[in-house]
Amino acid sequence: MFRIGDVEIQNRVVLAPMAGVCNSAFRLTVKEFGAGLVCAEMVSDKGIVYNNEKTLNMLYIDEREKPLSLQIFGGEKETLVKAAKFVDKNTNADIIDINMGCPVPKITNCDAGAKWLLDPNKIYDVVAAIVDAVEKPVTVKMRIGWDDQHIYAVENAQAVERAGGKAVAVHGRTRVQMYEGKANWDIIKQVKEAVNIPVIGNGDVKTPQDAKRMLEETGVDGVMIGRAALGNPWMIYRTVRYLETGELIPEPTPREKIDVCLLHLDRLIALKGEYIAVKEMRKHAAWYLKGIRGAAKIRNAINECETRDELAALLLQVAEEAESRAANAEAV
Repeated sequence: MFRIGDVEIQNRVVLAPMAGVCNSAFRLTVKEFGAGLVCAEMVSDKGIVYNNEKTLNMLYIDEREKPLSLQIFGGEKETLVKAAKFVDKNTNADIIDINMGCPVPKITNCDAGAKWLLDPNKIYDVVAAIVDAVEKPVTVKMRIGWDDQHIYAVENAQAVERAGGKAVAVHGRTRVQMYEGKANWDIIKQVKEAVNIPVIGNGDVKTPQDAKRMLEETGVDGVMIGRAALGNPWMIYRTVRYLETGELIPEPTPREKIDVCLLHLDRLIALKGEYIAVKEMRKHAAWYLKGIRGAAKIRNAINECETRDELAALLLQVAEEAESRAANAEAV
């Protein structure tokens, strides 16, 4: 357990904010698997300020997801402050997070995301202004640096703390690395040693054992899990259990995977309507099916699905075939 401002986080496992993934349907599913904190996908400050309907819909939070951190991004102090004030007053988020880690060019070209990492003074200035304008705790998610020549993780985290930020999450890669190469946990450790606010480590946590190793090697307060949870909320549950008891729970059966995939699908339909939800769910279905024998042959058919019934029939077919194989293997 640790605290971010006055928000109590029940365990040390945090769902990362992943663009195009972390909507309410996915977050609630992961929350039910035991995540101490879930983070919403990044939302544009200008989209909020200019009342863009699609953007405002992204601010929806189911009470069952809480505690929840809602992330905003932007490249200008004025609009970030306005957006933070809107989130503070008009949403039931518990924490306001500022994205200073997104490496995608269309974000960094607007001076947003990882572009902030080049100037600790600018980070101090914007975080201080946001902290001053809102009541909810303010945090920052960042990378260790822009490239190998510009690694200011310690200075940037100290700037966040000095400005009144209540926690910092650090992805152990530079902007130039994107999602390639190895995450540098040594720099995450340096950040933890340099500040007194909670530090959440992120990068290369693919198994419950990785999570334990990150906690032990870096001393961070929490571990953030991103891509390893795609189609696999069991990664969250297995990690929480492993950290608390040392017990490694078995991987889910194909039937368990399909059942949760269908629950996720129905939640997404309730959130966005069948047409959009089924299209979005295709990528999630591929993630849920990963590792299930015989699933590869229906991938193309999944990408053609336009209705809930079509997608559900394919998924249930995979589950039944897997169960039949397992029964035959036992009989031999």
